[in-house]
Amino acid sequence: MSTHTSPAAGPDAPAQPQGGRHAAGPGRAGRDGGLGGVARRVSLGRPGDPRWARPGLWGVLALAAVLYVWALGRNGHANEYYAAAILSGTRSWKAFFFGALDAGSFITVDKPPLALWVMGLPARIFGFGTWSMLLPQAAAGVAAVAVLHSAVRRAMPGGYGHAAALVAALAMTLTPITVAINRDNNPDTLLVLLLVLAAWFCQEAVRTGRMRALVVSAVLVGLAFNTKMLQAYLVLPAFAPLYLVMAPGTSLRRLGHLLAAGAALVVSSAWWMVIVDLWPASDRPYVGGSTDNSVRDLVIGYNGLGRIFGSGGGRGGGGMGFGGEAGAWRLFNDIMAGQISWLLPFAVIALVAGLALTARGPLRDTRIALLLWGGWLAVHYVVFSFSSGTFHPYYSTAMAPAVAALTGLGGVLGWRAYRRSRAWSWVLPAGIAVTGAWAFTVLRRSTDFVPWLAWTVAAITVTAVAGLLLARLGPRLRLRVAAVALAAGLAAGLAGPAAYALTPLGSAVNGTNPTAGPAGSGGFGGMRGGFPGGAREGGPEGDGGPPGGTPGQNSQQGTTGDAVPGARYGLPADGVRGGGPDGAMDQQMIEYLRRNLDGATWLVAVSGAQGASSVILSTGLPVIAMGGFTGSDPAMTVDRLDGLVSSGRLRYVMTGGGQGGPDGGGSQVTEWVRANCAAVKASEYGGSTDRSLYRCG
Repeated sequence: MSTHTSPAAGPDAPAQPQGGRHAAGPGRAGRDGGLGGVARRVSLGRPGDPRWARPGLWGVLALAAVLYVWALGRNGHANEYYAAAILSGTRSWKAFFFGALDAGSFITVDKPPLALWVMGLPARIFGFGTWSMLLPQAAAGVAAVAVLHSAVRRAMPGGYGHAAALVAALAMTLTPITVAINRDNNPDTLLVLLLVLAAWFCQEAVRTGRMRALVVSAVLVGLAFNTKMLQAYLVLPAFAPLYLVMAPGTSLRRLGHLLAAGAALVVSSAWWMVIVDLWPASDRPYVGGSTDNSVRDLVIGYNGLGRIFGSGGGRGGGGMGFGGEAGAWRLFNDIMAGQISWLLPFAVIALVAGLALTARGPLRDTRIALLLWGGWLAVHYVVFSFSSGTFHPYYSTAMAPAVAALTGLGGVLGWRAYRRSRAWSWVLPAGIAVTGAWAFTVLRRSTDFVPWLAWTVAAITVTAVAGLLLARLGPRLRLRVAAVALAAGLAAGLAGPAAYALTPLGSAVNGTNPTAGPAGSGGFGGMRGGFPGGAREGGPEGDGGPPGGTPGQNSQQGTTGDAVPGARYGLPADGVRGGGPDGAMDQQMIEYLRRNLDGATWLVAVSGAQGASSVILSTGLPVIAMGGFTGSDPAMTVDRLDGLVSSGRLRYVMTGGGQGGPDGGGSQVTEWVRANCAAVKASEYGGSTDRSLYRCG
């Protein structure tokens, strides 16, 4: 990890040109003018940059693009819940704005709609399909890597900054859970991009004291709030105190800047919420996930305190342990360790040692970056470890930028200390040793997954640590030996996450709970064949087609002519999930409903979003999810159902479905349906078993 920094000037000084392609000289300005000069700067970097810096960045971004895009089409609809909302948004601008699950705008999804907008606009332009929906996600993932690289590079001078940035970008690219989520349509991908951008501007604001950068950072956090609500605010305990303490200027000036940024944060966070809550409830969809049809309740409850404390009887969590039992070691358990924890020990060592190494001297920008990313990591670690509500492994992708940044900064600071200070020369070998030992532990938990890799990592780690220690004993070739040992240590530290990161490329993503790694490592992730797949057996095997497709069409159907919509997504062979005691709505029933739509807005009303999403994606028609995502939203009332039926907008209702929704057995809605609607016999639509389908008009 050598640099082009002049030894005389010291590594803290700006890098000096060393000749060759980046050397300044007569006529350089003229040669760099025009398109040719721009192309050279884009491909090779600025004058004075190390020769390897820009090509290395392009290489990492190319690797990220491959990991996030390869065979992306096989992921089909990914998370059908969000896919149905995206499809509905292509059919109705009202549904698009509110983030409604159905084009008739009966109920919204349980998140704000910004991520749906980002995926939905290409779907409106090119047609709804796998590629038009998921390619923006992959692009956002690559962009987040590039922004992180820029932030880390600006935190250290000269070649050291480029080296730290490259390591950070590579570490984030290879984070297994990040690869998995960037191939899915959950909102976390956009959340991470917006928060990394916010961190970039916050870092600049602290470094320069400029209010404009701080306000932009606040606006970006506000946009992130409109992606996943209160999770976006987890960065604020790191950002705000850092600016207040370390930014240039008087305390009063810094406080004034923070107040201005706070105002910008409120506006950029609340505008959509205010519009929705002020909109007449009778003329907009019910706010999914809320108890009182308000976004305010959704923010505080289901997507707020419910996630942390598990309150609400399952609404917003209820302690659903997709990521394992809450506690200090949650992120290191059998479910989570392979997703995010590989470099966590090194990041902690890097943070502590880095703050000590930069406590004095000229590395103020580096200290700012360490505090920013360290604060980010600490807050996320505490919340994710101890939250009692629903916790999915993919939430931890929000930790990846901080872990990666600290790894890059700490690794280079450790190398710098190793070369300069005998007292601190132990930091880098210790970090590599701990990282290798933890990687060996994680890999040995799944002994049938690349069984030779754990022992290879252990051997390389021992060699790297021994090389670094021996290189301190004698001057001969010690720098070269140490450099080789450092490279070996980096390879050992990234080998485990790289192996896990490759697995999502081998099969369809489990859209509702994407994970990476070998069979069983993802808990509820649903692995098969050693690769993460769908939660349903027999998921899609094709790799899909190009962007486009007709709204409502199976996005993997292409020209194969699947006879049954949804069959290639592992749905029941005779239809799609719906309501009813067996949880499925067969194809004959769907065709019967289509034939008898008779001008109604909704094809049918079912108990919850799982069944509704499948039918929406299969038919392209609006379907009511009476109980929302959890099946327990009080969205459907007797008066509302009576009004829909009386106006002719809804003719069929399917009760039951086993989700415990308001339409479940014994509820007022179900009693009204049974009292006022006629049961549809299986013989009417050609089925073999009677379902809980009722004709109400």
